[in-house]
Amino acid sequence: MKKIVVFGEPLLRLSTNLGERLFQTNQLNINYGGAEANVGASLSRFGYEVYFVGKVPDNPFGHAYERHLRSFGIRTDYLLKGGERIGTYYLETGVGERSAQVTYDRKGSSFAQLSKDEVYFAEILQGADLFHVSGITPALSEALQELTLQGLKVAKELGVTTSFDFNYRAKLWSLEEASAGIKPFLPYVDFCSCGELDALNLLGIEEADATLDHSQKLAFYYKKITEMYPNIKYLYSTFREVISASHNRLQGNVFVNGELYQSRVHDITQIVDRVGGGDAFASGILFGILEGHDEPEQIVTFATAASALKHTVHGDSNIFSEEDIRAFAKNAPGKIVR
Repeated sequence: MKKIVVFGEPLLRLSTNLGERLFQTNQLNINYGGAEANVGASLSRFGYEVYFVGKVPDNPFGHAYERHLRSFGIRTDYLLKGGERIGTYYLETGVGERSAQVTYDRKGSSFAQLSKDEVYFAEILQGADLFHVSGITPALSEALQELTLQGLKVAKELGVTTSFDFNYRAKLWSLEEASAGIKPFLPYVDFCSCGELDALNLLGIEEADATLDHSQKLAFYYKKITEMYPNIKYLYSTFREVISASHNRLQGNVFVNGELYQSRVHDITQIVDRVGGGDAFASGILFGILEGHDEPEQIVTFATAASALKHTVHGDSNIFSEEDIRAFAKNAPGKIVR
């Protein structure tokens, strides 16, 4: 059984009911998640031994978060206890043409105050097959920027494959801060989730020829990124067309060996919960790569199907098994864009 290590902030989500604004609601729905934990939850469902590295307060919310991780089979050996509060965000649920709105309340969280001497990656990453982290973690503090870089470096020293998701959040840091913070990580990354705007705004790549279509532009940016960072073996992302808050069209992309492969377009109607859809896609890509028996078209088809299914259930984490996703994706052929 492959060992996966994910490192990130434990998060409590408080969401309004459909049709209610945050300022008017009298009740909120509780979910637990966080980008890295969501990826870990899916990979655990796919049969891997997943360890979560993070920190929660030693109070009922921290205990509930640990219970949440264990409900997905995630190991909590490296879940530290301490600090005063769990990172929290409020989600005003979108409806129709009104988009969802996020309000963060995560300053001073137990994880945000994590110090460099509390996490021992040389011990944690022993025997690991994959180390996954995202750009959300280094956005929270300078110490977490250093810890993220340290984790990636230690992973490479130990021969552990690394995965990084840009996951840029404008409410956490500026483009300038994110660019300066993320670039030092990339020489140590094997698999990378990165979109067109990340290439333009965070990596400073020149804009693609306007005559190219959307897919060709993405392939152009990915080729430029692999020229800058030849260590990155896979790049991946999704195209999302938002028709309304409950109706999106989704297509997956994966770039490997100089070629861009795409899934079919999923027309997702009656969305139940969009949160975690990107994490479900990332975990599907990582699963396909780690298993090593699928062609790129099959990998991106599986990952996009996983994301599409995640939109149909409440909560941050995907609850579908490999068998569920493969059955759903059976009639979802991939294609190659040259």
